[in-house]
Order: sequence, then structure tokens, then C-alpha cells
Amino acid sequence: MRIVRRPGAFVCGIDAAMDVIGGKWKVLILWALNERTCRFGELRRAVTGVTEKVLSSHLKELEDDGIVHREVYAEVPPRVEYSLTPLGLSLNAALEPLGLWGREHIYRGAEEAGVGVDAGVDAGAGVGADCEAAPQVVAGLGHG
Repeated sequence: MRIVRRPGAFVCGIDAAMDVIGGKWKVLILWALNERTCRFGELRRAVTGVTEKVLSSHLKELEDDGIVHREVYAEVPPRVEYSLTPLGLSLNAALEPLGLWGREHIYRGAEEAGVGVDAGVDAGAGVGADCEAAPQVVAGLGHG
């Protein structure tokens, strides 16, 4: 595993972390890989709306940063699987409080707007529940 440091000084730890996870799709890729090891096509289906080009680019960046491990199997046809490294697992753990904050923020906004909250959504669930719960809470509020 090689880790590529991006040029430039960071102002603080948040700045450095956002450099790694910045973008619309990276945290959703991390969430999907937190659930299980995935092949490229599985990730593409799990992260609804991402293009192949962007997914490939983000996976390469996450691999360069030491967050994602890419395993190539010498088979015919070739098989490639992606998984989180220990550093990636620790990053997901660090993102969990942010996911909890986001869920509370969405719930509060839905309650203020008078929109019902799906009673089946577990308010104490982890990062993955955020991505699944958001569309159920406020119609049209997807992953953006």
C-alpha cells in the first residue's frame, strides 16, 4: 500500500480530513465498503448516481491515500475487489458522529416542516442507516 501525500500545507486536521473525503461520493463509497468487500459493479450499484469515471477516480484517490485496498485476482476473467484498510475503518468510525449529526438535522428539519419521520428507522444506527434513511425522511432529499 502506497500513500500519496497531496502537496500544500493544511490549516487544521479538518482541512486534512476533508482533503481525503471531499466530494459528493467518497463518503458513500466508504459506507458501502464498510458493509462488505465489493467489486466495482457492486459499488456502482450501491452508490446510486455515481458515474463509472467518477467512481474509478475516487477509488484510485482513496487507494492512494491508504483508505481503500484494491485486490486483483489472477483469474480469467480478472476479478478486482475493494475493501477498507484499517485506516479506512478508522475513518468510517470517525465519520459516524457526523452521520448521527446529519440524521438529527434531517429529522429536525422534517419535523419542523411537518413531514412524518419513518418510524422504522433506528435513530441510533450507524453510518449506513443515514444513507438509507434520508430518502425515507424527506421526499426528494437524496444524497446531495
